[in-house]
Amino acid sequence: MDVLDIARWQFGITTVYHFLMVPLTIGLGILVAVMHTQWVRTGKPEWLRMTRFWGRVYLVNFVLGVATGLVQEFQFGLAWSEYSRFVGDVFGSLLAMEALLAFFLESTFLGLWIFGWGRIPKKLHLASLWAAVIGSIVSAYFIIAANSWMQHPVGVTVGDDGRPRQVDFLAVLTNNTALAAFSHAIVAALMVAGALLVGIGLYQLRRRKLADRPATDVDHAVWRRSVRLGGFVSLAAFVLVAVTGDWQGKLMYQQQPLKMSSAEALCETEAPAPFSIFAWSKLGSNECDDVHSYTVPGLLSFLAHSDFSTAVPGVNELQEEYSEVYGATYPDDPSFGDRAGQPIDYTPVLAVTYWSFRLMIGMGAVSAGVAAYALWSTRRGRVPTSRIGVYGSLLAVGAPFAANATGWIFTEMGRQPFVVHPNPDVPVGEQVYFFTAQAVSPGVTAAEVWTSLISLGLLYGALAVVESFLLVRLVRGGVTTGDTTPTPPAVGSDRTDRDDDDPRPGDDRADDDVLSFAY
Repeated sequence: MDVLDIARWQFGITTVYHFLMVPLTIGLGILVAVMHTQWVRTGKPEWLRMTRFWGRVYLVNFVLGVATGLVQEFQFGLAWSEYSRFVGDVFGSLLAMEALLAFFLESTFLGLWIFGWGRIPKKLHLASLWAAVIGSIVSAYFIIAANSWMQHPVGVTVGDDGRPRQVDFLAVLTNNTALAAFSHAIVAALMVAGALLVGIGLYQLRRRKLADRPATDVDHAVWRRSVRLGGFVSLAAFVLVAVTGDWQGKLMYQQQPLKMSSAEALCETEAPAPFSIFAWSKLGSNECDDVHSYTVPGLLSFLAHSDFSTAVPGVNELQEEYSEVYGATYPDDPSFGDRAGQPIDYTPVLAVTYWSFRLMIGMGAVSAGVAAYALWSTRRGRVPTSRIGVYGSLLAVGAPFAANATGWIFTEMGRQPFVVHPNPDVPVGEQVYFFTAQAVSPGVTAAEVWTSLISLGLLYGALAVVESFLLVRLVRGGVTTGDTTPTPPAVGSDRTDRDDDDPRPGDDRADDDVLSFAY
C-alpha cells in the first residue's frame, strides 16, 4: 500500500469512529432537553430522573466525541496538507465559525448545565441546556456545509494559482447539498437516540418485571416513558429520514450521477431504469458488465426524477463522459506521485457503494421495526417479557449507528477519485475540482502514516473500551446511579420551589450532587 491508500484508511477509520458519537450526541441532547423541559413544566419526578440518567449517558458520549473529533483537525495538516491548501480559503471561515461560535456556545452552556444544579434558577438552568444543544446542532451545520462544498462547490472562483477563492459565503452556507445533508443527518441522529431509549428501556422494564418490582413506582415510569418517547421519535424520524433521503438522492443524481448509478450497479443507461434489490457476480472487481441483479422495474427512474420513465445514465456511459471532460489519465505531474500518467477509474468501488447504500436503508428499517414493536408491546401499561424481543431490541440499538456509518461511507467513497467533486452546473473551464491523488502531504512516508494509523487504532480501541465500560455501568445501575438526593415533591406542594432535590449553595449535598451528576 502506498502513502495515499494508508492515509485514506486512516482518515476513514478515524472519521467513522468519530461519527459514531456525533449522531448520539445531537439526538440524545435534544431528547434530554425535552425531558428536562417536561420536568420544569410538570414537576413530575420521573422526568427529573430521566433527565439525570440520560444526561449522564449524553455527557459520557459527548466527552468521547470531542476527544476523537480533535484528531480530524490534525490530520488535515499532517497527512493532507495539499488538500488543506486547496480548500483553505473556503474551509477557513467555516471551521473558524464552528469553533468560535458553535463549539464555544455548546461547551460553555453545557458546563453551566452540569455544574448549575441547585446553583442557578431552574428555568435558566434549562435554558443553558437548550443553548448547548442548539450549539451542537449549529456546529454540525458548519461541518456539513464544509463537507457539502466538497461534494458540490459553490460560491467560489478559480484564482491564478488554480485554487478556489471564496466570493460568496452565503452561497456556501445555503448550498442545497448542505441543506439536504443537514436535515438528513439531524433526523438520523434522532433515530439513534430513539433506538437507545427503546433498547435500554425495554431491557430495564423486563428486568424489573422478572424481579417482581412494582409497576407503580417512579423508576417504572422512567423506563416506560423512555420506551414510549424513543419509539415515537424513532418512527417519526424514520419517515423524515426517507423524505430527506429522497431529496438528497435526487440532488446526487444531478450533481454526482456516477455515484448514484454505482449505488445501483446500473451498468448501461436504461429508460425506464430499474431499482436493484440484490446484485451478484463481480461487484468487487468493478467489472460492471458482469454484474447481475434482481430489480423492480421503473423504480430507479422515479427515485431519480419523480417519474417512472425518464432515462438514468449507466456507469459505462458516465465513465466515458468523465474521461472526456476530466482526462483519461492523471496529469504527468509530481504532485500525483506514482499515479502520475496512470489511467483514471472514475467509477467508485461498486461493492462499497452498492452494499453501503443498502445497509444504510436496511439498518434504518430495522430500527423502525424495533420502535414499532416497542410501542405495541408496551401499549396500555403492558411490560414485554419476551427474551428474543427485548434482547433483540437491545442489540438493535446498533442498527441506526450502522445506518449512519454506512451512509457516511457511501457519501465519501462514492465521489472518488475526487476529494472535491466538480460542480456540473458550472461551465467546464470554470469548474473547481481536486483529485484525491494530489491531496496527500508531500514528503510523508508510508512508515510514518502506518505508525500514526496503528497508534490511533490502539488509542481509539482503548477509548471504545472505556466508553463501553462507563455506559454498561450506568445502564446496570439504573436511574438511581450516582443520585444522592431524594425525588422532589409533586407540583402544588408548598416546597416545590425549594425541595430536597434542588440543593442550594452552602448545602453539603449540593457539591455531592453536582459531582455525582457529572460522573
